[in-house]
Amino acid sequence: MGQEIHDSRFRKQDFEHFGKRLKQETDLLKQWFETGRFSHSSHIAGFELETWLLDRELEPLADNERLLERLKDPMVTPELARFNIELNTDPVALSDAAFSRSERQIAGTWAHCQEVAEGLDARLLMTGIPANLRESSLRLENMSAMLRYRALNEQVLRSRKGRPLVLDIQGEEHLHLEHHDVMLESAATSFQLHLQVTPENAVRYYNASVIASAPVVAVAANSPYLFGKDLWAETRIPLFEQAVDVGGFDGAAFGPIRRVSFGSGYVRQSLFELFEENEQHFPILLAEHMEEAPERMDHLRLHNGTIWRWNRPLIGFDGDGSPHLRIEHRVIPAGPSLADGMANAAFYYGLAESLASAEQAPEAELDFITARDNFYAAARYGLRAPIRWPGLGEPRRGLRELVLETLLPLAESGLARQGLDEAERAHYLGIIERRVESGRNGAQWQRDFVARHGRDWGLLMRAYYENQAGQRPVHEWET
Repeated sequence: MGQEIHDSRFRKQDFEHFGKRLKQETDLLKQWFETGRFSHSSHIAGFELETWLLDRELEPLADNERLLERLKDPMVTPELARFNIELNTDPVALSDAAFSRSERQIAGTWAHCQEVAEGLDARLLMTGIPANLRESSLRLENMSAMLRYRALNEQVLRSRKGRPLVLDIQGEEHLHLEHHDVMLESAATSFQLHLQVTPENAVRYYNASVIASAPVVAVAANSPYLFGKDLWAETRIPLFEQAVDVGGFDGAAFGPIRRVSFGSGYVRQSLFELFEENEQHFPILLAEHMEEAPERMDHLRLHNGTIWRWNRPLIGFDGDGSPHLRIEHRVIPAGPSLADGMANAAFYYGLAESLASAEQAPEAELDFITARDNFYAAARYGLRAPIRWPGLGEPRRGLRELVLETLLPLAESGLARQGLDEAERAHYLGIIERRVESGRNGAQWQRDFVARHGRDWGLLMRAYYENQAGQRPVHEWET
């Protein structure tokens, strides 16, 4: 959910003070990169699962305060909307049975959350965008009671100089509407993956994550419908980009540098390039007054939390206080099942490992513009998308064929290289293989259901909920 703040209204001097501290911390961070200050712990994963709180009719229920109060679990936190919460896991080394261990932890937290939700006559659901969601649910009264979100809404609208946010998504159908606050963002819920890296390997892993984003989002797609329209296979992507549509400084405020984006290019020398871009190109939104030592990087981390690249660099701290580097991979939607989510994670971690450790860096063969085009094509068309892939020549390849013939073997090799058990690799990548062979990811299951039963969103939601409760991966679901 990001850092909470203590005020939602800021004065000119607050922005000036924050800017000075941000510059100080960015300069210090540059020294850390130059002197090798970072932890050398690597291949450590973490997971964040955003979920929906629904009533018995499977409509959004704006009641996360009571749920969180009854849970009293620091690993479960509020999200932007009062009908969303986030489940977090402990960090886990990518070896042995890491995915099974993490799945058991999330499943235990999920079961406890469901039990507590039952006491509120409520349900929890993992999905990218609920098919029955109405724009009327995305109003300020349903924003979580955190000053961070109030301030973010005010500053985004101030940056837009009063212009409404515009959704204009051309997919299978066309959606166009105007909205007057950032609550549109709460319609998109994700399964976010973290990967701790070292300064020496960070560039390769970051660029590998960028390249891997296209096949990962296609395989994981689970959000075809928004406000009754059939749009992209993963409609979360354009939705989130347009829901917080704010650019860079002054003249660039409505220009090409966006706060939610695929990024502006590959990293060349170090991840510092991204933090430097943050400080130089993005105005401060949350001018919180903090007096912690610069070594805590509080201002830098808060500012970074208001810039949502689909692959985002993070600064964290190990248990001994040593600073570390992480990559947050943000392209995967929540759901359709926990097994599907962990299979998506295995595919990402394995593929990123193989790309990052390849003798020839794939970013030398695939330019950034093509990687970006691959990503948006994959988000729009899912497994039907034709993309270009490094090492396979210039012609575009169908993603379904590419995953089965090339990328799954790469992911398996990457997981083996990291020390994942053979049974672990076979189980989770087997889910991906069967999903891709069937052509049925979450987005396709929803579209198949609508083709069979019509646009009865309540019926679709009940079938989705019941299938998810059965704890089977989506390729086994009935329509």
